[in-house]
Amino acid sequence: MKHFDAVIIGSGQGGTPLAKKLAQAGWKTALIERRFIGGTCVNDGCTPTKTMIASAKVAYTVAQAAKWGVEVPEYHLNLPAIIHRKTEVVHFFRNGSQQGLEKTPNLTVIFGEAYFTGNKQIHVNLKEGGSLIITADQIFIDAGTRPKVPDIPGLAEVGYFDSTTILDFTELPPHLVILGSNYIGLEFGQMYRRFGSQVTILEHNEQFLKREDEDVAAEVRQFLEKEEIQILTQTEVTCVTRHKKDIQLSVSSKGQVTEITGSHILVATGRKPNTDTLNLEAAGVEVDSKGYIVVNEKLETTAPGIYALGDITGGPKFTHIAYNDYVILYHNLLEQQNSTTKNRLVPYCLFTDPQVGRVGITEKEARQQGLNVKVAKLPMASVARAIETGDTRGLLKAVVDAETNQIIGVAVVGQEGGEIMSVLQMAMLGKIDYKQMKEMVFAHPLYAESLNNLFLTLDKPQ
Repeated sequence: MKHFDAVIIGSGQGGTPLAKKLAQAGWKTALIERRFIGGTCVNDGCTPTKTMIASAKVAYTVAQAAKWGVEVPEYHLNLPAIIHRKTEVVHFFRNGSQQGLEKTPNLTVIFGEAYFTGNKQIHVNLKEGGSLIITADQIFIDAGTRPKVPDIPGLAEVGYFDSTTILDFTELPPHLVILGSNYIGLEFGQMYRRFGSQVTILEHNEQFLKREDEDVAAEVRQFLEKEEIQILTQTEVTCVTRHKKDIQLSVSSKGQVTEITGSHILVATGRKPNTDTLNLEAAGVEVDSKGYIVVNEKLETTAPGIYALGDITGGPKFTHIAYNDYVILYHNLLEQQNSTTKNRLVPYCLFTDPQVGRVGITEKEARQQGLNVKVAKLPMASVARAIETGDTRGLLKAVVDAETNQIIGVAVVGQEGGEIMSVLQMAMLGKIDYKQMKEMVFAHPLYAESLNNLFLTLDKPQ
Protein backbone atom coordinates (compact mmCIF):
# COMPACT_ATOMS: atom_id res chain seq x y z
CA MET A 1 0.00 0.00 0.00
CA LYS A 2 1.25 3.49 -0.96
CA HIS A 3 -0.01 6.78 0.40
CA PHE A 4 -0.02 10.08 -1.49
CA ASP A 5 -1.12 13.60 -0.77
CA ALA A 6 -3.04 13.59 -4.04
CA VAL A 7 -4.08 11.05 -6.65
CA ILE A 8 -5.44 11.98 -10.08
CA ILE A 9 -7.30 9.31 -12.06
CA GLY A 10 -6.95 10.09 -15.75
CA SER A 11 -4.40 12.13 -17.69
CA GLY A 12 -6.71 14.29 -19.77
CA GLN A 13 -6.38 18.01 -20.34
CA GLY A 14 -7.44 18.71 -16.78
CA GLY A 15 -5.73 15.87 -14.93
CA THR A 16 -2.28 16.25 -16.51
CA PRO A 17 -1.64 19.92 -15.64
CA LEU A 18 -3.25 19.44 -12.23
CA ALA A 19 -0.89 16.58 -11.40
CA LYS A 20 2.12 18.70 -12.36
CA LYS A 21 0.85 21.75 -10.50
CA LEU A 22 0.22 19.87 -7.26
CA ALA A 23 3.56 18.06 -7.46
CA GLN A 24 5.40 21.32 -8.11
CA ALA A 25 3.70 22.75 -5.02
CA GLY A 26 5.30 19.99 -2.95
CA TRP A 27 2.41 17.54 -2.83
CA LYS A 28 3.35 13.88 -3.11
CA THR A 29 1.24 13.11 -6.19
CA ALA A 30 0.27 10.07 -8.28
CA LEU A 31 -1.30 10.17 -11.73
CA ILE A 32 -3.05 6.98 -12.84
CA GLU A 33 -3.67 6.40 -16.56
CA ARG A 34 -5.11 3.19 -17.97
CA ARG A 35 -4.28 3.84 -21.64
CA PHE A 36 -2.31 6.77 -23.08
CA ILE A 37 -1.18 10.07 -21.58
CA GLY A 38 -3.21 12.96 -22.98
CA GLY A 39 -6.75 11.66 -22.71
CA THR A 40 -9.35 11.88 -25.45
CA CYS A 41 -8.14 15.21 -26.84
CA VAL A 42 -4.62 14.14 -27.76
CA ASN A 43 -5.29 10.52 -28.64
CA ASP A 44 -8.80 10.28 -30.08
CA GLY A 45 -10.24 13.76 -30.42
CA CYS A 46 -8.87 17.21 -31.18
CA THR A 47 -5.31 16.36 -32.19
CA PRO A 48 -5.91 13.48 -34.64
CA THR A 49 -9.12 14.82 -36.15
CA LYS A 50 -7.86 18.36 -36.74
CA THR A 51 -4.68 16.94 -38.26
CA MET A 52 -6.74 14.87 -40.72
CA ILE A 53 -9.14 17.76 -41.38
CA ALA A 54 -6.12 19.80 -42.48
CA SER A 55 -5.37 17.16 -45.13
CA ALA A 56 -9.01 17.19 -46.24
CA LYS A 57 -8.92 20.96 -46.65
CA VAL A 58 -5.82 20.71 -48.82
CA ALA A 59 -7.60 18.13 -50.99
CA TYR A 60 -10.64 20.40 -51.29
CA THR A 61 -8.52 23.44 -52.15
CA VAL A 62 -6.63 21.53 -54.83
CA ALA A 63 -9.88 20.24 -56.30
CA GLN A 64 -11.26 23.80 -56.39
CA ALA A 65 -7.98 25.42 -57.50
CA ALA A 66 -9.30 26.57 -60.90
CA LYS A 67 -11.56 28.97 -59.02
CA TRP A 68 -8.43 30.93 -58.05
CA GLY A 69 -6.90 30.68 -61.50
CA VAL A 70 -4.64 27.74 -60.68
CA GLU A 71 -5.03 24.71 -62.94
CA VAL A 72 -4.25 21.32 -61.37
CA PRO A 73 -4.70 18.54 -63.94
CA GLU A 74 -5.06 15.79 -61.34
CA TYR A 75 -4.14 14.78 -57.81
CA HIS A 76 -4.01 11.55 -55.84
CA LEU A 77 -5.16 11.14 -52.27
CA ASN A 78 -2.93 8.86 -50.16
CA LEU A 79 -5.04 7.94 -47.14
CA PRO A 80 -2.36 5.75 -45.49
CA ALA A 81 0.03 8.74 -45.64
CA ILE A 82 -2.65 10.96 -44.08
CA ILE A 83 -3.17 8.42 -41.28
CA HIS A 84 0.60 8.15 -40.79
CA ARG A 85 0.96 11.92 -40.47
CA LYS A 86 -1.92 11.97 -37.97
CA THR A 87 -0.25 9.26 -35.89
CA GLU A 88 3.08 11.10 -35.85
CA VAL A 89 1.40 14.29 -34.61
CA VAL A 90 -0.45 12.35 -31.90
CA HIS A 91 2.78 10.69 -30.75
CA PHE A 92 4.54 14.08 -30.69
CA PHE A 93 1.98 15.52 -28.28
CA ARG A 94 1.51 12.34 -26.25
CA ASN A 95 5.21 11.66 -25.77
CA GLY A 96 5.97 15.28 -24.96
CA SER A 97 3.28 15.31 -22.30
CA GLN A 98 4.44 12.02 -20.81
CA GLN A 99 8.07 13.14 -20.67
CA GLY A 100 7.02 16.35 -18.93
CA LEU A 101 5.13 14.38 -16.30
CA GLU A 102 7.93 11.88 -15.72
CA LYS A 103 10.44 14.71 -15.18
CA THR A 104 8.28 16.43 -12.57
CA PRO A 105 9.57 16.01 -8.97
CA ASN A 106 7.10 14.54 -6.45
CA LEU A 107 5.02 13.03 -9.28
CA THR A 108 4.59 9.29 -9.90
CA VAL A 109 2.95 8.17 -13.16
CA ILE A 110 1.17 4.82 -12.87
CA PHE A 111 -0.27 2.95 -15.86
CA GLY A 112 -3.19 0.74 -14.95
CA GLU A 113 -6.94 0.40 -14.38
CA ALA A 114 -8.12 2.08 -11.18
CA TYR A 115 -11.23 1.55 -9.07
CA PHE A 116 -12.25 2.47 -5.55
CA THR A 117 -12.26 -0.03 -2.72
CA GLY A 118 -13.02 2.56 -0.04
CA ASN A 119 -13.57 6.26 0.51
CA LYS A 120 -9.95 7.26 -0.06
CA GLN A 121 -8.59 3.91 -1.21
CA ILE A 122 -7.90 2.87 -4.81
CA HIS A 123 -6.99 -0.49 -6.29
CA VAL A 124 -4.92 -0.37 -9.49
CA ASN A 125 -4.53 -3.33 -11.84
CA LEU A 126 -1.16 -2.43 -13.29
CA LYS A 127 -0.70 -2.48 -17.06
CA GLU A 128 2.63 -4.29 -16.65
CA GLY A 129 1.02 -6.91 -14.42
CA GLY A 130 0.25 -7.16 -10.75
CA SER A 131 -1.71 -4.68 -8.67
CA LEU A 132 -1.26 -1.81 -6.25
CA ILE A 133 -3.30 -0.36 -3.40
CA ILE A 134 -3.17 3.44 -3.07
CA THR A 135 -4.56 5.78 -0.45
CA ALA A 136 -4.63 9.56 -0.65
CA ASP A 137 -5.71 12.66 1.23
CA GLN A 138 -7.22 14.22 -1.90
CA ILE A 139 -8.47 12.42 -5.02
CA PHE A 140 -9.31 13.94 -8.41
CA ILE A 141 -11.29 12.01 -11.01
CA ASP A 142 -10.60 12.95 -14.65
CA ALA A 143 -11.50 9.64 -16.26
CA GLY A 144 -13.40 11.15 -19.19
CA THR A 145 -15.93 9.62 -21.56
CA ARG A 146 -16.09 7.16 -24.44
CA PRO A 147 -18.27 6.79 -27.54
CA LYS A 148 -21.87 5.85 -26.85
CA VAL A 149 -23.32 3.18 -29.12
CA PRO A 150 -27.10 3.03 -29.68
CA ASP A 151 -28.96 -0.24 -29.21
CA ILE A 152 -29.89 -0.88 -32.84
CA PRO A 153 -30.74 -4.45 -33.90
CA GLY A 154 -28.00 -5.87 -36.12
CA LEU A 155 -25.48 -3.04 -35.57
CA ALA A 156 -23.02 -5.11 -33.52
CA GLU A 157 -23.22 -8.04 -35.93
CA VAL A 158 -22.64 -5.89 -39.01
CA GLY A 159 -19.80 -3.93 -37.43
CA TYR A 160 -19.22 -0.19 -37.22
CA PHE A 161 -16.66 2.49 -36.55
CA ASP A 162 -16.70 4.96 -33.71
CA SER A 163 -14.72 8.20 -33.56
CA THR A 164 -11.69 6.32 -32.20
CA THR A 165 -11.53 3.20 -34.34
CA ILE A 166 -12.02 5.02 -37.66
CA LEU A 167 -8.84 7.02 -37.06
CA ASP A 168 -6.62 4.08 -38.00
CA PHE A 169 -8.65 2.76 -40.96
CA THR A 170 -6.47 3.20 -44.05
CA GLU A 171 -9.07 2.25 -46.68
CA LEU A 172 -11.47 4.82 -48.08
CA PRO A 173 -15.12 3.90 -47.40
CA PRO A 174 -17.05 4.07 -50.71
CA HIS A 175 -20.20 5.19 -48.86
CA LEU A 176 -19.92 6.22 -45.22
CA VAL A 177 -23.22 6.41 -43.32
CA ILE A 178 -22.90 8.50 -40.16
CA LEU A 179 -25.33 8.14 -37.27
CA GLY A 180 -25.59 11.55 -35.62
CA SER A 181 -24.96 15.12 -36.76
CA ASN A 182 -23.06 16.43 -33.74
CA TYR A 183 -19.60 17.99 -34.04
CA ILE A 184 -17.97 14.58 -34.47
CA GLY A 185 -20.40 13.48 -37.17
CA LEU A 186 -20.16 16.70 -39.19
CA GLU A 187 -16.38 17.00 -39.02
CA PHE A 188 -15.86 13.38 -40.06
CA GLY A 189 -18.59 13.66 -42.68
CA GLN A 190 -17.04 16.62 -44.46
CA MET A 191 -13.56 15.14 -44.11
CA TYR A 192 -14.44 11.83 -45.74
CA ARG A 193 -16.49 13.51 -48.45
CA ARG A 194 -13.39 15.53 -49.35
CA PHE A 195 -11.32 12.37 -49.29
CA GLY A 196 -13.70 10.93 -51.88
CA SER A 197 -16.36 8.97 -49.99
CA GLN A 198 -20.05 9.32 -50.57
CA VAL A 199 -21.45 10.49 -47.21
CA THR A 200 -24.93 10.25 -45.68
CA ILE A 201 -25.62 11.76 -42.25
CA LEU A 202 -28.66 10.59 -40.26
CA GLU A 203 -30.03 12.79 -37.46
CA HIS A 204 -33.01 11.89 -35.26
CA ASN A 205 -33.81 15.48 -34.21
CA GLU A 206 -36.12 17.68 -36.24
CA GLN A 207 -33.68 20.58 -36.46
CA PHE A 208 -30.19 20.14 -37.80
CA LEU A 209 -27.69 21.48 -35.21
CA LYS A 210 -30.50 21.94 -32.70
CA ARG A 211 -28.37 23.96 -30.25
CA GLU A 212 -27.77 26.69 -32.81
CA ASP A 213 -30.09 29.35 -34.17
CA GLU A 214 -31.90 28.22 -37.30
CA ASP A 215 -30.13 30.76 -39.53
CA VAL A 216 -26.72 29.59 -38.28
CA ALA A 217 -27.65 25.91 -38.73
CA ALA A 218 -28.97 26.68 -42.23
CA GLU A 219 -25.62 28.18 -43.26
CA VAL A 220 -23.78 25.03 -42.16
CA ARG A 221 -26.26 22.72 -43.83
CA GLN A 222 -26.05 24.72 -47.04
CA PHE A 223 -22.28 24.45 -47.42
CA LEU A 224 -22.25 20.77 -46.46
CA GLU A 225 -24.99 19.91 -48.95
CA LYS A 226 -23.18 21.92 -51.61
CA GLU A 227 -20.36 19.39 -51.20
CA GLU A 228 -22.97 16.69 -51.91
CA ILE A 229 -23.24 15.43 -48.34
CA GLN A 230 -26.71 14.00 -47.80
CA ILE A 231 -28.28 15.06 -44.49
CA LEU A 232 -31.51 13.45 -43.29
CA THR A 233 -33.23 14.80 -40.16
CA GLN A 234 -36.06 13.18 -38.16
CA THR A 235 -34.53 9.86 -39.13
CA GLU A 236 -34.25 6.81 -36.86
CA VAL A 237 -32.37 3.63 -37.74
CA THR A 238 -34.52 0.64 -36.80
CA CYS A 239 -32.40 -2.24 -38.08
CA VAL A 240 -29.06 -2.94 -39.76
CA THR A 241 -28.22 -5.95 -41.94
CA ARG A 242 -25.38 -6.94 -44.26
CA HIS A 243 -25.86 -7.87 -47.90
CA LYS A 244 -22.56 -9.17 -49.29
CA LYS A 245 -20.22 -6.14 -49.23
CA ASP A 246 -22.95 -3.61 -48.50
CA ILE A 247 -24.72 -2.62 -45.31
CA GLN A 248 -28.44 -1.98 -45.42
CA LEU A 249 -30.06 0.32 -42.88
CA SER A 250 -33.80 0.29 -42.34
CA VAL A 251 -34.80 3.80 -41.31
CA SER A 252 -37.94 5.57 -40.26
CA SER A 253 -37.82 9.08 -41.72
CA LYS A 254 -40.64 11.56 -41.16
CA GLY A 255 -43.20 8.79 -40.88
CA GLN A 256 -41.96 6.76 -43.82
CA VAL A 257 -39.91 3.55 -43.69
CA THR A 258 -37.09 3.43 -46.24
CA GLU A 259 -33.83 1.62 -46.86
CA ILE A 260 -30.35 3.18 -47.09
CA THR A 261 -27.40 1.22 -48.43
CA GLY A 262 -23.81 2.05 -47.51
CA SER A 263 -20.41 0.42 -47.23
CA HIS A 264 -19.47 1.47 -43.68
CA ILE A 265 -21.11 2.96 -40.59
CA LEU A 266 -19.69 5.60 -38.26
CA VAL A 267 -21.49 5.91 -34.93
CA ALA A 268 -21.42 9.53 -33.74
CA THR A 269 -24.35 9.54 -31.34
CA GLY A 270 -22.65 11.10 -28.35
CA ARG A 271 -20.49 9.90 -25.50
CA LYS A 272 -20.94 8.20 -22.13
CA PRO A 273 -18.97 8.67 -18.88
CA ASN A 274 -16.27 6.22 -17.79
CA THR A 275 -17.79 5.83 -14.35
CA ASP A 276 -19.02 2.26 -14.65
CA THR A 277 -15.62 0.71 -13.87
CA LEU A 278 -14.60 3.01 -10.99
CA ASN A 279 -16.80 1.48 -8.27
CA LEU A 280 -17.70 4.99 -7.12
CA GLU A 281 -20.24 3.70 -4.62
CA ALA A 282 -17.37 2.44 -2.45
CA ALA A 283 -16.05 6.00 -2.29
CA GLY A 284 -19.41 7.61 -1.57
CA VAL A 285 -19.35 9.48 -4.88
CA GLU A 286 -22.80 9.97 -6.40
CA VAL A 287 -23.61 9.96 -10.11
CA ASP A 288 -26.65 11.29 -11.96
CA SER A 289 -29.16 9.33 -14.03
CA LYS A 290 -26.77 9.28 -17.02
CA GLY A 291 -23.78 8.12 -14.98
CA TYR A 292 -21.97 11.47 -14.76
CA ILE A 293 -20.36 12.42 -11.45
CA VAL A 294 -22.36 14.96 -9.48
CA VAL A 295 -20.24 18.00 -8.55
CA ASN A 296 -20.91 21.44 -7.15
CA GLU A 297 -19.63 24.71 -8.63
CA LYS A 298 -16.23 24.08 -7.02
CA LEU A 299 -16.02 20.60 -8.62
CA GLU A 300 -16.43 18.85 -5.26
CA THR A 301 -18.21 15.50 -5.37
CA THR A 302 -20.55 14.20 -2.68
CA ALA A 303 -17.52 12.64 -0.94
CA PRO A 304 -15.35 15.11 1.01
CA GLY A 305 -11.83 15.38 -0.39
CA ILE A 306 -12.79 13.84 -3.74
CA TYR A 307 -13.17 16.07 -6.80
CA ALA A 308 -14.08 15.48 -10.44
CA LEU A 309 -13.15 17.47 -13.52
CA GLY A 310 -13.48 17.32 -17.28
CA ASP A 311 -16.07 15.44 -19.32
CA ILE A 312 -16.93 12.98 -16.56
CA THR A 313 -18.84 15.70 -14.67
CA GLY A 314 -21.43 16.00 -17.43
CA GLY A 315 -20.55 19.64 -18.14
CA PRO A 316 -19.58 21.00 -21.57
CA LYS A 317 -17.40 18.37 -23.25
CA PHE A 318 -14.55 20.57 -24.45
CA THR A 319 -10.83 20.37 -23.81
CA HIS A 320 -10.69 24.02 -22.80
CA ILE A 321 -13.40 23.46 -20.17
CA ALA A 322 -11.45 20.55 -18.67
CA TYR A 323 -8.40 22.82 -18.55
CA ASN A 324 -10.45 25.56 -16.89
CA ASP A 325 -11.64 23.00 -14.31
CA TYR A 326 -7.97 22.45 -13.49
CA VAL A 327 -7.45 26.21 -13.13
CA ILE A 328 -10.39 26.47 -10.73
CA LEU A 329 -9.04 23.62 -8.60
CA TYR A 330 -5.50 24.91 -8.30
CA HIS A 331 -6.73 28.43 -7.55
CA ASN A 332 -8.83 27.10 -4.69
CA LEU A 333 -6.46 24.45 -3.34
CA LEU A 334 -3.12 26.21 -3.71
CA GLU A 335 -4.03 29.89 -3.64
CA GLN A 336 -7.05 29.80 -1.29
CA GLN A 337 -9.26 31.54 -3.82
CA ASN A 338 -12.99 31.09 -4.29
CA SER A 339 -13.14 30.21 -7.98
CA THR A 340 -16.22 28.44 -9.36
CA THR A 341 -17.71 27.21 -12.61
CA LYS A 342 -20.64 29.58 -12.16
CA ASN A 343 -21.29 32.00 -15.03
CA ARG A 344 -18.12 31.13 -16.94
CA LEU A 345 -18.25 31.81 -20.66
CA VAL A 346 -18.15 28.59 -22.67
CA PRO A 347 -16.76 29.14 -26.17
CA TYR A 348 -16.57 26.36 -28.71
CA CYS A 349 -15.71 25.82 -32.33
CA LEU A 350 -17.04 23.35 -34.87
CA PHE A 351 -14.09 22.55 -37.15
CA THR A 352 -15.96 22.12 -40.35
CA ASP A 353 -14.70 24.22 -43.26
CA PRO A 354 -15.68 26.98 -42.80
CA GLN A 355 -15.69 26.91 -39.02
CA VAL A 356 -18.52 27.68 -36.62
CA GLY A 357 -17.41 29.71 -33.58
CA ARG A 358 -19.89 30.16 -30.73
CA VAL A 359 -19.93 31.79 -27.30
CA GLY A 360 -22.65 33.07 -25.00
CA ILE A 361 -26.38 33.00 -25.58
CA THR A 362 -28.16 32.34 -28.88
CA GLU A 363 -30.90 34.59 -30.24
CA LYS A 364 -33.38 31.75 -29.74
CA GLU A 365 -32.43 31.40 -26.06
CA ALA A 366 -32.63 35.16 -25.55
CA ARG A 367 -36.14 35.31 -27.02
CA GLN A 368 -37.26 32.31 -24.96
CA GLN A 369 -36.00 34.04 -21.80
CA GLY A 370 -37.85 37.23 -22.70
CA LEU A 371 -34.67 39.31 -22.86
CA ASN A 372 -34.67 42.70 -24.55
CA VAL A 373 -32.05 42.20 -27.24
CA LYS A 374 -30.85 43.56 -30.54
CA VAL A 375 -29.36 41.23 -33.13
CA ALA A 376 -26.52 42.22 -35.47
CA LYS A 377 -26.01 40.08 -38.55
CA LEU A 378 -23.66 40.35 -41.51
CA PRO A 379 -23.20 37.85 -44.35
CA MET A 380 -19.65 36.85 -45.18
CA ALA A 381 -20.43 37.98 -48.72
CA SER A 382 -20.16 41.54 -47.32
CA VAL A 383 -16.75 40.94 -45.70
CA ALA A 384 -13.83 42.31 -47.73
CA ARG A 385 -11.38 39.63 -46.61
CA ALA A 386 -13.82 36.85 -47.50
CA ILE A 387 -14.36 38.30 -50.98
CA GLU A 388 -10.63 38.71 -51.56
CA THR A 389 -9.79 35.17 -50.46
CA GLY A 390 -12.61 33.69 -52.53
CA ASP A 391 -14.73 32.14 -49.77
CA THR A 392 -17.88 34.04 -48.84
CA ARG A 393 -19.69 31.16 -47.14
CA GLY A 394 -21.22 31.96 -43.76
CA LEU A 395 -22.24 34.90 -41.59
CA LEU A 396 -21.41 36.87 -38.45
CA LYS A 397 -24.05 37.25 -35.76
CA ALA A 398 -24.11 38.94 -32.36
CA VAL A 399 -26.81 39.20 -29.72
CA VAL A 400 -26.69 42.48 -27.81
CA ASP A 401 -28.46 43.55 -24.62
CA ALA A 402 -30.64 46.45 -25.79
CA GLU A 403 -30.40 48.27 -22.45
CA THR A 404 -26.67 47.96 -21.66
CA ASN A 405 -25.32 47.56 -25.22
CA GLN A 406 -23.23 44.63 -23.94
CA ILE A 407 -22.58 41.71 -26.29
CA ILE A 408 -24.12 38.57 -24.75
CA GLY A 409 -23.86 36.03 -27.56
CA VAL A 410 -21.89 35.42 -30.73
CA ALA A 411 -21.99 33.03 -33.68
CA VAL A 412 -19.55 33.18 -36.56
CA VAL A 413 -19.74 30.88 -39.57
CA GLY A 414 -16.80 31.48 -41.85
CA GLN A 415 -13.10 31.09 -42.43
CA GLU A 416 -11.29 31.58 -39.09
CA GLY A 417 -14.72 31.70 -37.46
CA GLY A 418 -13.30 30.53 -34.15
CA GLU A 419 -10.67 33.26 -34.13
CA ILE A 420 -13.24 35.99 -34.91
CA MET A 421 -15.50 34.62 -32.17
CA SER A 422 -12.59 34.79 -29.71
CA VAL A 423 -12.17 38.52 -30.38
CA LEU A 424 -15.77 39.05 -29.34
CA GLN A 425 -15.37 36.70 -26.37
CA MET A 426 -12.64 38.99 -25.07
CA ALA A 427 -14.94 41.97 -25.63
CA MET A 428 -17.62 40.22 -23.59
CA LEU A 429 -15.19 39.49 -20.74
CA GLY A 430 -13.80 43.02 -20.85
CA LYS A 431 -17.28 44.63 -20.92
CA ILE A 432 -16.50 46.35 -24.22
CA ASP A 433 -19.92 47.23 -25.66
CA TYR A 434 -20.98 47.00 -29.26
CA LYS A 435 -20.65 50.76 -29.87
CA GLN A 436 -16.97 50.58 -28.97
CA MET A 437 -16.52 47.58 -31.28
CA LYS A 438 -18.30 49.48 -34.04
CA GLU A 439 -15.62 52.21 -33.97
CA MET A 440 -12.59 50.17 -32.95
CA VAL A 441 -9.57 50.36 -35.26
CA PHE A 442 -8.75 46.97 -36.73
CA ALA A 443 -5.95 46.31 -39.20
CA HIS A 444 -7.18 46.22 -42.79
CA PRO A 445 -8.16 43.85 -44.34
CA LEU A 446 -8.51 41.33 -41.51
CA TYR A 447 -11.64 39.27 -40.93
CA ALA A 448 -11.82 41.02 -37.55
CA GLU A 449 -12.29 44.35 -39.34
CA SER A 450 -15.72 43.10 -40.36
CA LEU A 451 -16.83 43.60 -36.75
CA ASN A 452 -17.09 47.33 -37.52
CA ASN A 453 -19.67 46.63 -40.18
CA LEU A 454 -21.38 43.93 -38.15
CA PHE A 455 -22.29 46.38 -35.41
CA LEU A 456 -23.06 49.18 -37.84
CA THR A 457 -26.11 47.10 -38.78
CA LEU A 458 -27.57 47.94 -35.36
CA ASP A 459 -27.83 51.59 -36.42
CA LYS A 460 -30.52 50.52 -38.85
CA PRO A 461 -34.12 50.01 -37.63
CA GLN A 462 -34.53 46.52 -36.12
